[in-house]
Amino acid sequence: MTLSTSTWVPAPMRRRLIAGVAAGFLGMGVALGSGLMAPVSAAESTTITGVVLGVGANETQRIVTWYSSADTAQKIQLAPTAEIVNGEFPASAVSFEAVGGANTSTTGFNRHATISNLRENTAYSYRVGAEGNWSPAYAFKTQDFEGDYNFLFFGDPQIGSSGDVAKDQAGWAETLKVATTANPDTELLVSAGDHVESANNEAQWDAYLSPEQLRQYPTAATIGNHDVGGKAWEQHHFTPNTDRSAQYYTGDQATRSGGDYWYIYKDVLFIDLNSNSYVNPTDGSAGGDAAHVAYVTDVVKKHGSEAKWKVLVYHHSIYSAASHATDADNKIRRKDFTTAFSELGIDMVLQGHDHVYTRSYSIKNGQKENPAEKPGAADVFPGPGGVIYVTANSASGSKYYDIKKPDNTGTGVEGLGPDPLNPNNYWFNSVQNQEHVRSYVKVQVKADKLVLQNIRSGTCAAPNAAVEKGLSCTNTAEGQPVGSIVDNTTIHPYHADGQAIQVNVPNPAPGEFGWTIDGYNGLVDLGTAQERNGTYFQANGKINPILVSDSRRSLAPWSISANVGDFQDADKKFSGSYLGWNPYVLDGGAGAEAGAAVLSSYDDQGKGLSVSSGLAAAVQGHPRGGAKLGADLDLKIPDSIAKGNYRTTLTITALSS
Repeated sequence: MTLSTSTWVPAPMRRRLIAGVAAGFLGMGVALGSGLMAPVSAAESTTITGVVLGVGANETQRIVTWYSSADTAQKIQLAPTAEIVNGEFPASAVSFEAVGGANTSTTGFNRHATISNLRENTAYSYRVGAEGNWSPAYAFKTQDFEGDYNFLFFGDPQIGSSGDVAKDQAGWAETLKVATTANPDTELLVSAGDHVESANNEAQWDAYLSPEQLRQYPTAATIGNHDVGGKAWEQHHFTPNTDRSAQYYTGDQATRSGGDYWYIYKDVLFIDLNSNSYVNPTDGSAGGDAAHVAYVTDVVKKHGSEAKWKVLVYHHSIYSAASHATDADNKIRRKDFTTAFSELGIDMVLQGHDHVYTRSYSIKNGQKENPAEKPGAADVFPGPGGVIYVTANSASGSKYYDIKKPDNTGTGVEGLGPDPLNPNNYWFNSVQNQEHVRSYVKVQVKADKLVLQNIRSGTCAAPNAAVEKGLSCTNTAEGQPVGSIVDNTTIHPYHADGQAIQVNVPNPAPGEFGWTIDGYNGLVDLGTAQERNGTYFQANGKINPILVSDSRRSLAPWSISANVGDFQDADKKFSGSYLGWNPYVLDGGAGAEAGAAVLSSYDDQGKGLSVSSGLAAAVQGHPRGGAKLGADLDLKIPDSIAKGNYRTTLTITALSS
């Protein structure tokens, strides 16, 4: 009889496995607190509401917060979106256990959990709850963990302040839609505070939390003066690295929200303060602005070297231009904050509260740093200690404050006098704008600059509750359309008297692992089997050599194996187990070590090459390079096999981590 076998590789002939992160996702849930009351049965029906995706301590984390109608044990379930099939999470989905407690602003309970060990450039899906009581699935996407990015900053939505929650909600939702449609790859949504009009009004919170973007992009929340009077803000926003000591609260910690927190996202150290606590205790105890300055100092000292830029966020603008510009408490903050922020090397301060847009000159120690800096300059070059202060206008259109005129109190730290270069503005403001239209601030973070833009997200038309209720507005959709820019400036870092030299080092090419047939992948013809001892037939041959190449930097292990199916000739066949082999390395390299010999099942009653058997492999840490692999084939079959011209396929499999 004539027997043949063929080695088979589907087109294209060359197989490549790109080195990368292991396919298995690893995670660990860490309980940061233990506020859970005695849980009832997880099988009890539970309603999940108010899901919010928040920032974590860095770009590899997210914190999810939600409300629950029942005090059950709950968790986050997470999986790469590519692994979700027909809406079903895979068995490999990772869980993060939640903690929380009873709500004080309403009935029910709150929960939060931290997602960790996220991979860059990955789309994820998540849901919260428990088996049988899951929320809908939501999705978010991580970007590259290094390099340029942008984040969006939103001024006070203050849902309910117009007197019409539905109109305020519509304006807020439209701004988020406009902003994220124009910037789909934005990486953070940063809040200026005053999310709602009344701190514990859950109907207003429901309206604020209704846009889907708050479950798709991580939000960094800030406490405003309208948020601070209840616990709802804390119940809806659990923040990373938060100090909830008494000095960062105003009043009773049991009934009010508070705390300062920080996080690092790529090249920016963000520090968020509860500016509602500002009065320095007269008895010398910790608290007020002095406590905030101490907090910022400590964080910058410990973590400032880990980022290129330092950005502060708090609610009460100290350099605004409207109703709150003259507030006594903001004069106090100017005196308490500005010198410390300059000395600590803060680059930018983001604020809200005054429902108007302003961008300050570069301010050093409470004074305009460079008297020659022009109003509205497109490029700003702060010197050492120069800080840019930004105030965001309303993101919802629920309320606007009109700009006030400067007074005659001069240009000192607490003064509100005019700008000598533009007497209609306060001395500290490079740009002031109030058009009674919704807007947001986009900040592009680049290696050598920050690009700041104030962008219109609406026009005079609805949704714009304050205007709908009678406030004047003269913009036109043609002259000032949605997406048009109010202010645009580039902030350049200080490089002293020398020349700064910068180089961008990308991620190294990961290299690749691959194999191919050496030369023509022709039929491996074993010829005509020879009868041996009148009891069996035997045929021999060699596989077509296989070339392996491995240029991966990870030096990860690899293996090449193969197996055959049954030998067939029309309706006649016999088992592939009768084929054995003896692998060897023809040309050494890439750490290749030949696999063990496999006997024909005729010899050892085993399974031969009918099961996957190793041709060659390399261990972790092997040298990069290439190898040529071969194997002698040995077929032994009983002499009872019918005459025929039989064929099978050798299927080759490459594995690499």
